[in-house]
Amino acid sequence: MGTSARTASLAAYVLHSHEWSESSLIVDLLTRERGRLAVVAKGARRPYSQLRSVLLPFQRVSVTLAKTAPEEASDLFTLRQAEWVGGHAPLSGSALFAGFYVHELLIKSLARLDPHPALFDAYAMTLPALVGGEDPRAQAGLRAFELMLLRLLGVLPDLAVVTSTQQPVLGGQAYALRPEHGVVPAAGVAEEAVSLPGSLLLALEPALSQGQLDLTQKACLQALGPLRAASRHLLHHHFGTTQLRTRQVFQGVQRLLETQPRPAR
Repeated sequence: MGTSARTASLAAYVLHSHEWSESSLIVDLLTRERGRLAVVAKGARRPYSQLRSVLLPFQRVSVTLAKTAPEEASDLFTLRQAEWVGGHAPLSGSALFAGFYVHELLIKSLARLDPHPALFDAYAMTLPALVGGEDPRAQAGLRAFELMLLRLLGVLPDLAVVTSTQQPVLGGQAYALRPEHGVVPAAGVAEEAVSLPGSLLLALEPALSQGQLDLTQKACLQALGPLRAASRHLLHHHFGTTQLRTRQVFQGVQRLLETQPRPAR
């Protein structure tokens, strides 16, 4: 039978969309209540569709879904309604690339229909921090989100102890984060391993364990460069890729801009 089961409204953000037909889109949504969802937005490509101005990246929306009988065996939903409920200043330049990088991390790391409300909240809190682009606070926002993502997905160990021995991390010593071994003393590890001060790990652990993104961002300001390299290594290991596409595109644009001839004065 062609009955439909209407769901309650869901808080959502658009992660990605692509054409599905001449008039419709397939939209990848991050929802607080049900995790990642793939939905068909029928008619969204039509010039006067109300959905065209609503289904935009980085803007919070409220969506109502339905799943019709032919779709019951799949994880594809039908979008019934979407309403804009607020957003932040538009991202541009390097901040825009940072936002799409966050989206790519979420798409690669989250299974569909696996809700992570705390991660949804962390994403919403990260967006305003990205507006500064290359500003240190924006970079701290990106590093904090990466670490919170790893922690909430269960692959970031307790940073306050050496993983193998459970001995406390000491603020005056240096440590490394290894995907296979967790927190290890920096002495004796390979030279290419990134060294992180124990004081940084001790500042990060309580903030991460309590889900306090603002304090995590503040702690990340202590060592943005080393944290970037360390988190990148963990992300590459757990996501099975050497480089995320968004990072490749951003680096290509940077190289293009650097090679552009300067106007004559």
